Amino acid sequence: MPRSSSLYACPMDDWFKDWFDEDYLALYANRDEAEAEMAVTTSLRLAPELASGPVLDLACGAGRHLDWLRRKNPDAFGLDLSASLLRAAPMRLRGHLLRGDMRHLPIKAHCLSGICLWFTPFGYFSDSNNRILLHNLANLLKPGGVVLMDYLNAAHLRENLVVEDVVEQAGMRVHSRRALEGQRIVKRMDIEYLDSGATREVVESVRVYEPQELTVLAKETGLKLRQECGDYSGAPFQQDSPRWMAFFNHP
Repeated sequence: MPRSSSLYACPMDDWFKDWFDEDYLALYANRDEAEAEMAVTTSLRLAPELASGPVLDLACGAGRHLDWLRRKNPDAFGLDLSASLLRAAPMRLRGHLLRGDMRHLPIKAHCLSGICLWFTPFGYFSDSNNRILLHNLANLLKPGGVVLMDYLNAAHLRENLVVEDVVEQAGMRVHSRRALEGQRIVKRMDIEYLDSGATREVVESVRVYEPQELTVLAKETGLKLRQECGDYSGAPFQQDSPRWMAFFNHP
């Protein structure tokens, strides 16, 4: 197998470095645990290979999905770049978390039984760097390993995009504006801290791939699509499905 390729930073590739911090945690403190449990349960049903051997939860954040996965697979572990999110993980996960950049994974080739990308951690980078990332992930898998990609459904996103909203939570007023800019979904947030009046600007930017595009991209790295579904219950994927969950096999 070829050696892992290197990813080189470009401006759109670094938006996330300063965002996944305490403000992010405060704004998204109520992430749905039942949803995470359902996503993991469905994933284990459709890809039982994830229940044993080393399995990486990539961009695991505070371990919402990893916590459920480890109840079935004690060899599962997580990696995330954000020190803030990792510190927020339950104490029971602390020995099973790595801090690192997915562009430079500190993991030996051909050693993982599976890799899980829950809640859209793919697409942060440019097309060329997204391609390199997927190649590198395939290179980490043992023969027969599985990549689970939990990704947005482009058609559903275009149909249901909320262009603008304002919310107040955790002492912050957040004015969000969302737009499809070329092939990316971009969310711009103006955050005002209600106690001080101080402000902050944050940008999120994710490449919007069609399912067929990702299937071709995965095939180029040697991964073969095994199954796809349209939500966390495992329902068949359709044009209006809220998610695109795909399971790829490594030969």
